[in-house]
Parts: sequence; C-alpha cells; structure tokens
Amino acid sequence: MARGDTAGRDHVDEMMEGWRAELPEAATVQLEIVKRAGRLKALIEEVTQSVLGEYGLTYAEFDVLATLRRAGSPYRLKPSLLAARSSLTTGGTSNILQRLTTAGLVEREPDPADGRSSWVRLTPLGARRAEELALATTEAHRDLLADVPEDTSLALAGLLREVLLALGDRAGGSRRG
Repeated sequence: MARGDTAGRDHVDEMMEGWRAELPEAATVQLEIVKRAGRLKALIEEVTQSVLGEYGLTYAEFDVLATLRRAGSPYRLKPSLLAARSSLTTGGTSNILQRLTTAGLVEREPDPADGRSSWVRLTPLGARRAEELALATTEAHRDLLADVPEDTSLALAGLLREVLLALGDRAGGSRRG
C-alpha cells in the first residue's frame, strides 16, 4: 500500500510503482512531492481557466486585475511593482496592460511626482470584474476541494507554507534562485 494511504491509490502511486520496479533510485519522496504538486496545480488551473474563459480572460490578465484589487483603494500600482506582485515579467505585464486597457478594465495615469513614471489603476468596471472573478474562482476552488476535509486542508496549507519557506520563497519578493 502507498505511503500515507487511507482511501486508495492515486495516479502518482501507479507511476511510483513503475519507477520502483524499473529504476528504484528514481522513486524518491521528492518525485512524489513534485508529481502530486503538479497534478494538484493542473486540477486547480483547469477549474480556474474554466471560470476565466467565461469572462474571456487569461490567467495572466486575471492575475493583474486581482493584484490591483488586492492593493486596496484606489486600486493602483506602479507597473514595476505590479509585475513583481503578480509574478509576471515587466514585458509580459506591458502586453497584458495593453489588452486590459483596450477592454476598459485598467487605465494608465501619469505620476505627477515623477514625469518618467506612471500608475496603473483599475477602472470602476475593472474593480467590479476583479471582484466577480475573485469570488467566482474562489467558488470553483471550493467546489474542487469540497471532498477534502477541513482539517486536511488546513494541515496541507501549513505544510506547503513550510516547504515554500524552506525553498526560500518569502513574503516581500525575496526568493532563492
């Protein structure tokens, strides 16, 4: 039976069984972590993209809208900070901002204190759309994880935090690597 198995085998158990038979030195707990994290990420992305598709937006566009909404009123950030907080490159952010501006969801405004700089701000429509999407994706994630007991979810969230901290992923943007 698989490590920690309480209800059956998953796809990763099957894969690990193959590695144990064919190349045991590849059948590591690290591989199990990577594969299970990857499968969970794929399932989450699938339901998230399903919601975003209903709104005609990509994940990157949603990420920008959500990042600006999380910033608090007046829902604006400098482009470089927006890129850093949304885990996008500045070049990628620029293209996304162009599309969101055309859609009327964000606007750029000059920074009166620095003529070389600008702010990116949610429009009223952008703020409403960011809120709708945040709530809709939250509901989709809740539905996806509905069969996971609450104590398991809380324990997993804490364990994942520990793993990320051990890998150097810290608040404030400092990350190893």
